[in-house]
Amino acid sequence: MDLVPLIDLIGEPQTALVGGLVLGLAFGVFAQRSRYCTRSAVLSAMGESDLKPLATWAFGFAAAILAVQLLLGADMIDVGETRFFSTAQSLSGALVGGLVFGIGMVLARGCVSRLLVLGSSGNLRGVFSIALVAVTALATYSGVLVPLRDNIGSVWSTASIGGNDLLVHAGLERWAGIALGAVLAVAALGIAFKARLSLWRALGGIMIGLTVAAGWYFTWQLSTQVFEPIQAESLSFIRPLATTGELALQSGFAGLDQGVLLGAIIGAFVAALLSGEFRISTFAEPGTPSIWRYAAGSVLMGFGGILAVGCTIGAGLTGGSVLAVSSLLGLASMITGAALTQLVLRSVAREPASQSAIMPAE
Repeated sequence: MDLVPLIDLIGEPQTALVGGLVLGLAFGVFAQRSRYCTRSAVLSAMGESDLKPLATWAFGFAAAILAVQLLLGADMIDVGETRFFSTAQSLSGALVGGLVFGIGMVLARGCVSRLLVLGSSGNLRGVFSIALVAVTALATYSGVLVPLRDNIGSVWSTASIGGNDLLVHAGLERWAGIALGAVLAVAALGIAFKARLSLWRALGGIMIGLTVAAGWYFTWQLSTQVFEPIQAESLSFIRPLATTGELALQSGFAGLDQGVLLGAIIGAFVAALLSGEFRISTFAEPGTPSIWRYAAGSVLMGFGGILAVGCTIGAGLTGGSVLAVSSLLGLASMITGAALTQLVLRSVAREPASQSAIMPAE
């Protein structure tokens, strides 16, 4: 991929912005059409709904790992100098931040990426939640919550376990990562058959994973062709919310983060509009939990996502696809936090799972 002509034409930050915009557009469209959401997948696995959300999520997770591991095996990308492996990553941050994020995404009825898609589809609860996530993420990223973040994050890191690469810890070569992706793909296919998942929804989940792989490929290519060194990266949504807020307060250049964010909003909006699913939804609708529940969940996600160095996309798919231990721990903690919170809510409601009426992310 020769990006030099585009870099010469519009500049390095602008090229990153354009690439992020394309990636975000694809993510927004496929996420809106497939209803991709980690929170929904967790509830699906717990019997709160049918298996369709779990199957959709499984396709995305498997596609991300398989595609990225194939790119690594073919030497088409190199992630050795990325933030996941070039510096020590916080395991305590992944553990605690993941749990906090998982609690938040159940309280707010959607993970960050899903709430962004819902907000772009006319859901004002999603808009409200994303605004609070962004403010809290900024405070945790470079504001008043930095000391708390650092105190928790400094307790335990990958330096104490000898690195962040799962394959290295297991003493395995790249083929094992490819094999893992293939096994996960077969498992996703099995869940999809059992769930009677539609072909289009399955394709949407797969494309989410491939968009993450495309993000790695684009940023790696860009990193080898720019004058100022940058690190390869892929999709995330908690970091772009924080860095965009920081950009609004300080002078600077928009880049990949802002492109991904803007692209996802536009893509989800257009997809919702063309499919006839764009609809204004408010807190006044019957059965909607208190605004304070959404607020609490959003604040928890904003703090937990930055502490865990990624949301369910940034840690779960981007970090998970390169088999970073900290990211996989963060994802597992998010799932655990979500499941425990749902069990508590179910107990408080004293309703059978089949009658809980909170299956969709909304």
